[in-house]
This record gives sequence, structure tokens and C-alpha cells, in this order.
Amino acid sequence: MFSIALRMAAHRLTALLAVVCAVLGGAALITGTGVLAESGLRSTLPPGRLGGADVVVAADQEFHSPGNPALALPERARVPAKLVERISGLAGVTATVGDVGFPAALVDARGRVVPTADDPTSAGHGWSSTQLLAHPRVTGRAPAGDGEVAVPATTGLKAGDRVQVVADGRPAARYRVTAVVDAPGAGVYVADDTAVRLTGSRDTVDLIGLTTKPGTERWVADAVRNRVAGTGLKVVTGADIGDTAAPGVGSARSLLVLLAGSLGGIVLLITGFVTAGALGVSIAGQRRDLALMRAVGATPRQIRRLAAAQSSAVAAVAVVPGVALGYLLAGQFRGMLADRGVLPPELPLTVSPFPALATLVLLAAAVQLSARTAAWRTSRMPATEAVAESRSEPRTPSKGRTLTGVLLIAAAFTLSVTPLLARTMIGAAATSIAGIVAAIGLALCGPALVRSTGEAAVRRLGRRASAPTWLALANVRAYALRVAGVVSPLAMAVVFVLTYTLAQTTVLAATAQDTRTGTLAQYRLSAPALGGLPADAPTAVRKVPGVRAAAPVGTTSVVWPYEEFGDPQAESASALIAGPDAADVLDLGVREGGLSRLTGATVAVSSEVSGSRGAELGRRIPLFLGDGTKVEARVVAVYDRGLGFGPLVLSRDLAAGHTTSALAQSLLVRTDGAAATESRLAALTASRPGLALEDTATDSGTDQDTPPEVWINLATIVVLLGYLLLSIANKLVAATAQRRTEIAALRLVGTTPRQIRAMMRREAAVIAAAALVSGLLLSALPLALLGQGFLGHPWPTGPVWLLPAIAATVVLTSFLTVELPTRQSLRTPPADALRAT
Repeated sequence: MFSIALRMAAHRLTALLAVVCAVLGGAALITGTGVLAESGLRSTLPPGRLGGADVVVAADQEFHSPGNPALALPERARVPAKLVERISGLAGVTATVGDVGFPAALVDARGRVVPTADDPTSAGHGWSSTQLLAHPRVTGRAPAGDGEVAVPATTGLKAGDRVQVVADGRPAARYRVTAVVDAPGAGVYVADDTAVRLTGSRDTVDLIGLTTKPGTERWVADAVRNRVAGTGLKVVTGADIGDTAAPGVGSARSLLVLLAGSLGGIVLLITGFVTAGALGVSIAGQRRDLALMRAVGATPRQIRRLAAAQSSAVAAVAVVPGVALGYLLAGQFRGMLADRGVLPPELPLTVSPFPALATLVLLAAAVQLSARTAAWRTSRMPATEAVAESRSEPRTPSKGRTLTGVLLIAAAFTLSVTPLLARTMIGAAATSIAGIVAAIGLALCGPALVRSTGEAAVRRLGRRASAPTWLALANVRAYALRVAGVVSPLAMAVVFVLTYTLAQTTVLAATAQDTRTGTLAQYRLSAPALGGLPADAPTAVRKVPGVRAAAPVGTTSVVWPYEEFGDPQAESASALIAGPDAADVLDLGVREGGLSRLTGATVAVSSEVSGSRGAELGRRIPLFLGDGTKVEARVVAVYDRGLGFGPLVLSRDLAAGHTTSALAQSLLVRTDGAAATESRLAALTASRPGLALEDTATDSGTDQDTPPEVWINLATIVVLLGYLLLSIANKLVAATAQRRTEIAALRLVGTTPRQIRAMMRREAAVIAAAALVSGLLLSALPLALLGQGFLGHPWPTGPVWLLPAIAATVVLTSFLTVELPTRQSLRTPPADALRAT
């Protein structure tokens, strides 16, 4: 059976080229998505400044809910300091260090901040933490007082130099450099007592690092686990140590898993659709051979096995290079994620054979199912009827297939209503999904629509049409299944690009509109290089003449548990940190309550989620803060601009002590609008190292404010569009090349090459027009409802050149992929073409 399949494939290389391209692209996309997903689950950071630690005790930076995946906690959860003494006496332990971190930055003589660590919010440590470095080379002595500091070798400073230090948001003070530390991940080190005083707590530490005697690491780790059993603390060794140094990496990996999961669904859907279409064209070109095999005694099962074996052999040729390309594609995606700040640059990809194996299984199943489905009708027909129909198509499209397609389109239009009900990212995603479901529905009911449209066109034209036009429309009517198989993927490309791109741009426009309308402050003051805003900055800004209000704000994430259909659920939600003074600089569109009540254990909730989560005004809702602490917060306001400002606003009192850094991230400043006030603010900013002043009007909607998943989705659109167009082009070429017999017969009855080319061009025009019209019709309702739900008018927002570009691409693809193989067929003498079939 397999040898027969190979011989059949050797005579159908042109038709099978579409299958090769579909499988190759699908393997690359599925593998790349799988590598990203696996990296989000298994990848770990290098140990960095903890490279010398053998065992680390840290708080669990994940929220665990029964029946739900773990959610990352982005804020540093602390460890009791008394545990340091309890485990320091264990046998095999050579050093036990209670590590603490605090915001720290060095300022050179020119008033510029000197880079010292990747994360300035925890760049400062006590001197004892140098014991956790991997083979540190220290020049000088340990800091001994408040005015002494050790610096990393990357700063270029040397022992004895004097440098200004901004520590924990305090005003810059001059320190003497007593030591230079050369080691991976080294930061700014002060005396241990100074570090404790700066952090403000003697009761907790960030983590506990242990060094052990050679060969005792495992025994010590087990002993420490026994000591901390029941406390919720984690004891980690080896490759897992790097993650404990940066709690935010868990959030980055979680986002990576979510992105890979969301992309994986659409990738699998499109890959299956394209592969099935390519195999349909390939099997359709072999219906005569399969029918003859039925006539000489082959059973229906043997016919389906033959089709599946042939398709699998061709797919095997493409899947290996496709998988290799997928690993390269994943590397490019990781680089883009790192450039956009989604992933730490040092977080590597996890490269293993598992994504390749999963790709092989998925594609093998897709190829087998698609091939057997394409050969099903021919295999089940009586032998004489199969031979008779091998050169034609069924006169009446399947009623079940047509009905299924109509139901899918109806379901897609129903799903399109979601943005009117939920002005959230989920509502926007429903628009894209609705477009793809509608395109699949068109693929199913397409033959019936094409046949009925072709018959109506032929009747309307009558004898007025030229011979090429009449022949083109007659072919459309007679070969509705073939034409629909080309129109559907082109229409899917139109729908996919329009719905995915315009969904992203519309959400960005709505977010920018919310942010712009809701931000009363003209300026934002921040200090990213210092790890947070200095504590005295708000007071200094408020004293500037012309400043009407100044309110510190920040962001964090919380875990919000709730019930959905009676089942417990938990979701990680972004949250704005603000106080009662936020009402002077922000207008969140409060419909109930007021931001002036944001004191104590209180929150404000977006109206988009208030009703569905039972978070109405005055209710108390359970939350787990960024460090995992459970709180009960009272809802004191419900607001409308949740798309721009997030679903939650936490009071500063509630968030205090539960963030990695106690410093505010930025200060929103509202002024009288005078140029003199702006000049005074600029002068104040310039006089203080590390401060940055931004105009909120120009800052809103910049690349930095764009959610990282938007860039990933847009990049995915480009990749998938390229895959779709390549597969469609190969499918059109294969379908046209299979018509050599038809072209030869027309030439033998007197049709000139010019008339044949004219006929094929008119068919290409019909295909392009049908794809564009159907794609636009299927996209119109979802996009209109998206615009109404997010922007208040029934049209989306996006680049004006998008639609002309799509139209030009579809027309160019249709004409080139029909014209070129037609010209190639015309070069072959008609008699030779008929002999070859």
C-alpha cells in the first residue's frame, strides 16, 4: 500500500506542493508556540547574585487555588528573620545570610545615575550578602558605617573614591567607597545594620541563603525543609535558585504561557484549515485514479488508507524542516518579548524535543483525518459512479455541510455581541474569534453559495456575454466546490487580518481615550533609575508655585478569587495604587461612590467587572495582594474607565507593606497650565538626579504604554498572514495546474490561447471579488459591534491603508497564481497534455 502511495505521489508533485507548504508552515508555527509555552513553564533565570548559594529559603511567589493553575505573585513576600538563627546551626552549613534588598542608585559627579543592577528597586544589600555571590573578587574592606559603601566593578569606581548614593528614596548623600566587588549580579552594599535601618524592619528578610560544605547540599536542604514545614516557605537548590532573586519573573513566565496558549489556539485552527484545504485539492486531483482502483476491486477502506498514506509520506518530508524552523522562530519571538520588557533578557528558552513531538502528533492526526475525509466520498461511491464523477463534481452540494456552515456563521454573529456586554480584552478577543468561526462557516457553505451565485450570473448575462466570460462563469457554476475551496482561504485571510488588526487598534484607541480623558494631571514625575520616587519629592513638587495638586500613584497585581457558575475561580488582575488625593489628578468616570474614600482597606472597582464579581458599592471582596497576603476590602467607588486604568484601584493604605518597594512609582501633577509653572517643574527635576518629567498628553499611547501582548498579537498576524498567503498561493497554483486536460480540450475544439487566458483571468477576478466581498461581509458586523462597544460608534479604528492593502494583496495573489500556471499549461501541445493524464 505504501509503495503504491509513493508512486502516485511521484506523478502529482505539483498538487502535493501545496500540502508540503501547508505542513511546513504549520510545523514551524506549532513548534514555535510550543517552545514558548514550555519556556513559560520550565525556564529558569541564571542564579545571578545568588550564584554562590547552595540552598535558598524564600516565600512561595505563587498563588495556588484548587482546580486552577498557579498564579504568579509579583511582589516580594518576606521571610521571618528569626529563621536565620534557627537554621544556621545545622550540620554542614558554612554560612547563613538573611538577605535584604532596597532601592539604591549611585550618582556621579555630573549628576547622572550610574547603572549598578538590572533592577534598581532591589539594588542595595547588606555586606553579608556578598557571601552569596559566585566567586566574588573584592578589592578593599567591608563598609563599617553609615557613610561607607561597596560598589560593583562595572561602575569604574575604586576604593577611596567618594560617590553620592540615593538609598531607599532618601536624599542623595556622599559615601566613601571602601570596596569594589567583581562578581555576576553584584549591586550596592552597605553595612548590615545600615541595610536593616534602610529597609525599616528587623523582623523580616527577603530570603535566606546558605552555603554548605561540599557534598552536604542535599542533606542540608532536606533538614531545612523539615524546619520550615507548615510555614509555606520554599527551599530551593540548583537551577531554581535564580528565580528567587527576582519574584517578578514568575509573572513574566505566566504571561508567556498565556500568550502561547492564546496564540496556540488560533495557530492550530488555521493550520488545520489550511492543511485540510491543501489535501482536499490534492485528493481532488486524484479522484480518477482512486475511482479506477475502486473499479478494479479496491475496498473503500483501502482507498482511504491509500490517500492517508500518500499524504503522510508527503507531510513527513516537510515536517522535519518545519520543526527546525519553529525553534528558530521561537528564538525570534523571545528576543522580541525581551526587547518589549515582557521577559527578563537573561531568561533563556527551554529547548527540548517535547514541542517537536507534540507537533508531529498533531500534524499526523490532522493529515490523516483530512486525507481520509477528502477521500471519503470517492471511497464510498459505487465503482461505476466514481469513475463517471472523476472528471466532474457533485451537482448538489451536501445539505449537511451547507447547514453546518450557516449555523457556524450564525453562531459567529451571535458571538460578535460580546463587546457590547464586556468592554474588556475578552470582549475584543471575541471579535477575532467570531471572524475566524464565520470564515470556517463560509468554507462549509461556500460551494452552495458559489453554485447559486454562478447560476444567477449565467442566467442574467445570457447571450450578451463574451465567450471567455461565459466560460468562466460556467466553470464557477460547474466546479463550485473547487472555486469555493480557493475563495474560502482567501476570505479567511481577509477576515483574519481585519478582525485581528482592527481589534488591537480599536482596543488601543479606546484605552488611550480612557487614559487621556481620565488624566487631569498634565505631568508625570518618576524616577525609574532610582527604583522609585524619593520620599520628599511630592512635598517639593507641591511647593512649586502654580501646582494645583500632586498625587503619588503606582501599579501592582492582585489575585481576585470569585465564583463562576458555582465553581471557584481565581484571576490575576492589574491594580492602580492611589489615595484619596487621586480625585484631584484623575477622573475615572466614577458612577457610584468616590475616590476621596480610598483610605484603609478599601478599593474602587471598574463597572465592567463589578456586577459579574459581586463587587457592588459597599460590598466587601476578598483579595490576595501582590505578596500573597489575604485581605477583605470594601468597595468605595465604581468607575467606568476600566479599560484605561484597570479593573481595580487599591488604596495606598491597603497596599502599604505589600509591595517589593515602598516607594511610589510616579507622581501625577496638575498645574495651572502656565508656561512658567512648567519651567519651574523642569528646573526642579533637573536639580535632582534620577528624576524624569513627562507630559501626560504626549506620553499617553506611546510604545511604552502599549501592552506587550498587543505587539505579540500583531507580530503573530504578520507571521500567520504570510503562512496563509503562501499556502493559498500554492493551492491556487496546484488547482490551476490540475486543469491541463480541460485547457487541452478547449484548445482542441478551437479555443485560442488568448481566449483561454482571458477566461482564466475572469475566473481569477471572480475569485478575488468573491473573497473580498465575503471577507468584508463576515467582518462588518463583528467590527461594527466592536466599535460601538469600545468607542461608541459603529466602526473600528485602525490604519486607513489596511483595506486597500488587503484588496491589492488578494487581487495580486489571485491573478499571479492563476496566470503563471495557465501560461505553463499553454506551452504544452494539447495532444501531449491529454496523453499525460
